[in-house]
Amino acid sequence: MTKLDCNVTSCIHNADNCCCKSAILVEGENAKDTCDTCCGSFAENKEGSFRNLFKTPESRLEVDCEAVNCIYNESRHCVADHIGIAGDGAREASHTECASFKAR
Repeated sequence: MTKLDCNVTSCIHNADNCCCKSAILVEGENAKDTCDTCCGSFAENKEGSFRNLFKTPESRLEVDCEAVNCIYNESRHCVADHIGIAGDGAREASHTECASFKAR
């Protein structure tokens, strides 16, 4: 499993820069740079008060990845030891990115 640091505090799944999901999806099948990726699991916390309280924040989780041009992508799964998801203040998935993306 990958260690995840997520600074997208506007996502309902974010708690203390960790994710309350057991797995996330990084999108960006044709990505050539970090800005071409996004967290497909992002869901905006519109009211600023709701959080995903049904799960415990996870610092390590499964990362499915469509960014096949990334050096960490093996069969659409991230094998990096540590990644970061960036996009604090995001209002939609396209405002986020995998800050750890590295092109092959």
